[in-house]
Amino acid sequence: MTMLDRLATEKYILLTTFRKDGRAVPTPVWAVRDGDALVVWTVAGSGKVKRIRRSGDVTIAPCDVRGRPHGPAVPGHAVLSDSAGTRRVRGLIKEKYRVLGRLTLLGSRLRRGEQGTVGIRVTLKG
Repeated sequence: MTMLDRLATEKYILLTTFRKDGRAVPTPVWAVRDGDALVVWTVAGSGKVKRIRRSGDVTIAPCDVRGRPHGPAVPGHAVLSDSAGTRRVRGLIKEKYRVLGRLTLLGSRLRRGEQGTVGIRVTLKG
């Protein structure tokens, strides 16, 4: 089993982005495999989006809902998805997380609208 395969089976992954000064900012997120990458979904105006826009360098690790890692962190590169890519991420989230995913996406759409969230595509380095 590859690291990508393992991470794809996790319910949560710890996505760590980096501030300008190099400090790590870890966040537990849902993740779904999409081909040779993992995709996640988040609020469009979040700090992680701003940090990824500045630099796509990230690490990802398996974790629990509270962000406690239970496996090694691996380096990756993250890019923000366009509208079509974000729609695809939402669909994949619905498939993997079923009822909870659908309810979470519905609540987000009601609060923020379709443009209030963005997909993030993470490819592993190396």
